[in-house]
Formats: sequence, structure tokens, C-alpha cells
Amino acid sequence: MHSLPSYSGARISGCWTLRSDGSGGGEGSLDRLLPAVTTGLSPRKRTTSQCKSEPPLLRTSKRTIYTAGRPPWYNEHGAQSKEAFVIGLCGGSASGKTTVARKIIEALDVPWVVLLSMDSFYKVLSPDQQTMAASNDYNFDHPDAFDFDLLSHTLRKLKQGKSVKIPVYDFTTHGRQKEWKTVYGASVIIFEGIMAFADKKLLQLLDMKIFVDTDSDIRLVRRLRRDITGRGRDIEGVIKQYNKFVKPAFEQYIEPTMRLADIVVPRGGGNMVAIDLIVQHVHSQLEERELSVRAALASAHQAQPLPQTLSVLDSTPQVKGMHTIIRNKETSRDEFIFYSKRLMRLLIERALSFLPSQVHLVQTPQGEDYEGRTFDGRRITGVSILRAGETMEPALRAVCKDVRIGKILIQTNQDTGEPELHYLRLPKEISEDHVILMDCTVSTGAAAMMAVRVLLDHDVQENKILLVSLLMAEMGVHSVAYAFPQVKIITTAVDKKVNDLFHIIPGIGNFGDRYFGTDAPPDWSDEEMDEPSY
Repeated sequence: MHSLPSYSGARISGCWTLRSDGSGGGEGSLDRLLPAVTTGLSPRKRTTSQCKSEPPLLRTSKRTIYTAGRPPWYNEHGAQSKEAFVIGLCGGSASGKTTVARKIIEALDVPWVVLLSMDSFYKVLSPDQQTMAASNDYNFDHPDAFDFDLLSHTLRKLKQGKSVKIPVYDFTTHGRQKEWKTVYGASVIIFEGIMAFADKKLLQLLDMKIFVDTDSDIRLVRRLRRDITGRGRDIEGVIKQYNKFVKPAFEQYIEPTMRLADIVVPRGGGNMVAIDLIVQHVHSQLEERELSVRAALASAHQAQPLPQTLSVLDSTPQVKGMHTIIRNKETSRDEFIFYSKRLMRLLIERALSFLPSQVHLVQTPQGEDYEGRTFDGRRITGVSILRAGETMEPALRAVCKDVRIGKILIQTNQDTGEPELHYLRLPKEISEDHVILMDCTVSTGAAAMMAVRVLLDHDVQENKILLVSLLMAEMGVHSVAYAFPQVKIITTAVDKKVNDLFHIIPGIGNFGDRYFGTDAPPDWSDEEMDEPSY
């Protein structure tokens, strides 16, 4: 038997405890989230990188909305102040890393957990290497088989809260599929792979390092079962590959990294004592990272002049008259909808005037030249903050032909008072677009700030975001402008006050309930996003 390296921990109750200092080293599409973890685990196949959120869920024919929302990951300045907690899982082939990862996810019971697998980051094989792989002569268990540069870049961006694209590796062709998978919004990242501890840049990104220690005979039996039944390989080829590549790679590259682990888990997924200790530590770390954004916004940037990035529609008799109607509590729902739509159309037209344009020369039917202007940008995309912001989409579609629309659902957590992200669907390749972000009312600015932060995490440029709202409070204007000084803010009116319940005063009431004809709860907020209507 190969001798085991020494450890910095002490063996207690069948697992390795955290080091005495408690350290773990180390310095964004919801429709693709995993379903809830079940206890009956199927035989392991090649692991793919996935996201997972806990139920309960709201499902419709078009959307899956996760009722366990993602709390703020940024401060009142709009800057990220809370990185995702990254757990590194290392161990030999078929040691049970994925089983341990899934049991940790199940026991954590927190939303927005991402499982990132090294198997997604195998290098693309050349024709000669593919021929070797077909005859079991290519070493997939060597560090050179992985694209560590892409892996570390992806993990760093995901840890920073950014949206990332994960390659989808095809183990039949030994190449990457054309469509990569988008992952965003991790509170906890579980990164697993046989070489998880083999790269110094990766090690610096890990907050906790776990090694899954499983007997070599058990790992061989699991590998035989997996490759023969799951991949159609013959027993001779599996044993040949194991003796030629897998076993030597474990002894040379994988087993020595066990000494780097904060926790060593013997027996893999069956060691619930170790998993419980891991979960307790992660929970304590997440509690220390909790942020309070709305309270900070309520006490900041007051008594300051309105920012230059704010544009308010001229208070003409027409605009004033429409506000008189929609603010009146006696106004019928039909009239409320009609005059709201009129205001929305004016608001969208005003917002479009702030988009960049360039001189464009055309020839009229009379054969004369006309010097006009045309949009100077890649594309215009609308993003509505559900549910009230969705009512502004028809106005945008009416003036922007074939405009793409994205949606974000943000709700207020009634226990913490903080906004939480529940649903996200953005058009592909949005990073170069000019984005019109739509919400009908903005009081403290907490929901609008979260939506802007989501766009920035998807690499949309701050100076290409236009926030449009029918009614805003001065507090919300200051909050957004202070955090994101390059975002243009366009509204039809600004009210001065927000009361203790975060209602805009004098305000307009709960816009979504008045528009959709639903009843507002007694503790509603102007920024609170209820379950959308379909």
C-alpha cells in the first residue's frame, strides 16, 4: 500500500477537522438550474457543471421562478462586497466526489448553489489524440489534459458574481459542443475534480478544500461498473486504462495533494458526520457575509441636489393631467391602465432620445438628399423588472421594431426587508447592447440597484444602461445615481418622500395591483415585486 502523507488536522469522528485557524485558504441562467437533489443517486456519469436552487418553485409553461431568492451581493455603493463561498472537492477517479457534492448541497439547504466540474474543462483533442483516446491510449488523468487557464478564469469570474459561460465537453467526440452553458448567481460554488488542488491559481480561489478519500479497490469497482454499463466499454480496455493511466496519476498527482485539504472525508458520501461538519462551517461563513443594503440606502445621500444623470419629463398640462388621473385613488382600473400607457409611451420616446446617433444621408423620392440621423449602436434591448415593469414592454415594442426583451424578478424578503433575486432571463450576447431597464415605481432604489448590478455582472456597460420609471422618489434617484453614476435615469415625476414602509409619498399606490386588478397585502412596498400574472 502507498503510504499516506501527513495532515494538518486531527482525525475526529471519522473525518478530518478544519485546521486550528479555521481557514480554508484562498483570496451568473436560472432556467438551467438543477432540480432538487434526491436521495436515490444514479451511477456516476461524467460530471457536468450545473446550478442548483432549492424548492419551492413556481412553474408555468414559460417560466420557473425560485421562491428562495438571492440576497444582495453588493453594498450601497453598488460595488460587489460579498464573493461566493468556494468549496474545492478533490479525490481520485470514482472516489465519490459528486455524491459528496450533492449531499453537501442537499444538507446546506440554501439557494443559488453552483456545481462546477473539471470534466467541463478538458482540452479539445487533436485528430491524433482522438485516435489514441479511442484505443484507451490517451491519458485523461494527467494535468496536461485540462485547460487550467480557462478553468481559473471561469472560477474567478463566478466567485466575483459575474455571469460565465461553461464549455460543454462531448466525451464521444472529445471536443467542445458549439453551445456553451451560461451560469450566474452563485452564493456557494462547489468545484470538483481529480486535479482540483493541482494548480496554484485555483487553490487561491478556494475558501474550503475537501479531499474525498476512498479505498482504491472500491474506486476500481465503481469505475468498472460505470465504464462498462454507462459507456459501453469492454472490461479489458477499462483495466488497461486504469493500470496505465488512472492508478499512476493518482499516486503521482492526486494523492499528494491530500495534505493541502482542510478536511479529508473517508468513505465518501456515506460519511454524514463529515458532511454535517462541512455544512455547519459553510453556514457560519455565509452568516458572516450577510449584507444590509436597504437600511443603508434609507440613511444615505439625503438633502443633496438631484443628479445630472436624471431626466424628468416636462410637467406640461398633459403630463400633469395624466398624473392627476393615475394618482387619484378613485380612478377606475380601465382609466388607470389607459393613462398609464399614455405616460409610458411618452417616457419611452424620451428615453430613446438619449441613445447615441450619427449622421445618416438618404435620398428622398424627389431625388434630393436628406441629412438625417440613425442609431449609433449594436442593438437596443429592453429588460423589465417583474411584475410592474412588464407593463412597459408594449410601449417599447411599439417604438422599437423587433426589440429583444429580458426579464428580472426581484422580491422583498419580509423577514430581512432586503431585495432578493428570484428569476432572470436575459437575451443572449447582451453585453454590447444599449439596455432600457423598465420599472414603474422606484422608492428606495434597492430593486433597481439589484437589477443594474445583474446587468453589469453580464458585462453590460454602465453607460449603456437607461433606467426608466413612471414615478420615482428622491431617495431612489440618489441611491441609483450614487452607486451607478453613468446610468441615465428617466422618469415622468419625482416625489420627495418615502415613509417608514418605503411607500412613495404622495405616491401612486401599488402600481402592479392597480394595473392588474389584484389586492395589495397590508405591508406592501412600492418596490415589492409580487408573483407575476400570466
